[in-house]
Amino acid sequence: MLHIVIPALDEERRLPRTLRELRRHVRAHRAVLGEVRVVVVDNGSSDRTAEVARAADHPALPVRVISCPVRGKGAAVRAGLLACDADPDDLICFMDADGATGLDALEEAWRQIVLGADVVIGSRGLLASVTEVRTRRVRAYGAAWYRRFAGRLLPGLADTQCGFKVFRAALVQHVARDLVARGFSFDVELLVRLSVEGARIEEIPVTWVDVPGSTFVPLRHGAGAFAELAGIAWRTRRLTPTFGRKPSVRRVPLVLSAPAALLVTLVGGEAR
Repeated sequence: MLHIVIPALDEERRLPRTLRELRRHVRAHRAVLGEVRVVVVDNGSSDRTAEVARAADHPALPVRVISCPVRGKGAAVRAGLLACDADPDDLICFMDADGATGLDALEEAWRQIVLGADVVIGSRGLLASVTEVRTRRVRAYGAAWYRRFAGRLLPGLADTQCGFKVFRAALVQHVARDLVARGFSFDVELLVRLSVEGARIEEIPVTWVDVPGSTFVPLRHGAGAFAELAGIAWRTRRLTPTFGRKPSVRRVPLVLSAPAALLVTLVGGEAR
């Protein structure tokens, strides 16, 4: 089973489209994805986010809404990861409410899991990725410095911040219990903790579109994101594995050409 966590703060306009497209995609790729459930985490919205999410509940794509009163994307994702009623062999994904990442990443992530990955992260930093970004000098400059500092904690990963990641359920729920970061840098802490636990982390190229309406404002949140990185570095400097595997992080620079559906049909049953 695949569980998809979507953190949402004041997303009544963008979330319905994302859930409709996700339902259509799941229907079209049911043979690969199997049963899919969605958990929308309402992070203290002041609009109708929770209502529109509940209205999207459908037999083809069950949607459950939970509340996370602690503000911050990291807090919301943590709450969603832990709220998933997942078996150890299930997969848990989180994706952004704006649907910026192309949904074909789901099949490619599944294929990488079949091939042995524990964590698959969408990456806009790979050559095969297709990105459509509105040019903002301040944001681009800040992002470049952010990647440089994040790279010290996670060497070899091109993009820690893309809002699309898939995990083996038992591993990510084990790690999420100790996740402290509440803001936009939570991805880095999550990946560092997974790395320490010995997770095999794979990056995949994605199609990504910068959707208007982001809640991240560089001048307002940028300094906090860097400060949070420093806190993550301090908290994780002496972590030791508790899940029973040695640290190992590597990346795959290109997507293989074999269709995900065919590969999963051939080997998915044994691998899962």
